[in-house]
Amino acid sequence: MSIKRLAVAPMMEWTDRHCRSFHRLLTKQAVLYTEMVTAGALMHGDLPRHLDYNSSEHPVVLQLGGSEPADLARCAELAQKWSYDEIDLNCGCPSERVQKGAFGACLMAEPVLVADCVRAMRAACDRPVSVKHRLGLDQMDASQSERDYRFVLDFILAVADAGASQVTIHARNAVLKGLSPKENRTKPALHYEIAKQLRSDVQKFYPELKVLLNGGLETNEQIANHWQDFDGFMVGRSAYHFPAMLLGWDDLLQSDGLAAGYLFSETEWHRIQIGLVKQAKQWFDDCQERQKPFYLGAITRHIMGLAHGRAGARRWRQRLSDHGALAKVHTKEAIEEFFFEASLELGDWAAFDLNAQSA
Repeated sequence: MSIKRLAVAPMMEWTDRHCRSFHRLLTKQAVLYTEMVTAGALMHGDLPRHLDYNSSEHPVVLQLGGSEPADLARCAELAQKWSYDEIDLNCGCPSERVQKGAFGACLMAEPVLVADCVRAMRAACDRPVSVKHRLGLDQMDASQSERDYRFVLDFILAVADAGASQVTIHARNAVLKGLSPKENRTKPALHYEIAKQLRSDVQKFYPELKVLLNGGLETNEQIANHWQDFDGFMVGRSAYHFPAMLLGWDDLLQSDGLAAGYLFSETEWHRIQIGLVKQAKQWFDDCQERQKPFYLGAITRHIMGLAHGRAGARRWRQRLSDHGALAKVHTKEAIEEFFFEASLELGDWAAFDLNAQSA
């Protein structure tokens, strides 16, 4: 039985270290991705700010944005130095701001350059290198045009030949002009069947290449329905807004796609809240050591969807987003009190005992 992969997609402003640490409380086996970090930011910016993470996040992938092979090679060296498990090159983001930096989805039109980037990163480190991309550009239609299908197939073959171990196909086009990034996530049609065919065709030449599906995946049942068609799945906004779905991912992997459901029990709620308190305390200590300001909202903003559908969830979210209350949390005792009192908005069942488990 082949080993599948479930991953939370890299999302700007969202999948920071606090988000990833929270997600790791929900799943031990999922692969977590950083926000995209540009090569320029690593070449000229604050490295710890961009690269530091908690060791509990493994396996964790550094996603890079760039198009200069030499710069990306240097970034790959840094990724290895920081002990990231893998490096991913962004060839899927359609935003005009990213295009101005000559990276993202526009790179699909330059497969030779992307292959050079992959080779440079592979030569610079011993970490696997992967590429995330779209099904095509602008008005292409790989479902109707052999030429358009060949465009994306040749792109995948080029990066595979350069040494990429995995590609993640966002199964819709990137429209580079005329649609916002938000519209690009919903308006271009999804074509899972084309992504499936691409996997079949490319693995005739590169059988070891892993092909993951991304785009429009909202439930574990949906993932299970396509389980045999791909080597794994990457979920973005649904995983962020409804993070409880991640509670089922380890069982989904261990059952080879058969166990799509999950139980979000009181015991699980208590375990997660205790884990969040522990993470917040550790972050507090880190801030104290580095003489940086501590703000609990950096953590609570990522967990808003955890109580989705439960009585009292709206009041719980209001507590978590109360800037005035968050700004007053300046001690470890206050961290404990904040999470405990917020949980009570959901009912007595949600009250957790920090002494019941090691926090």
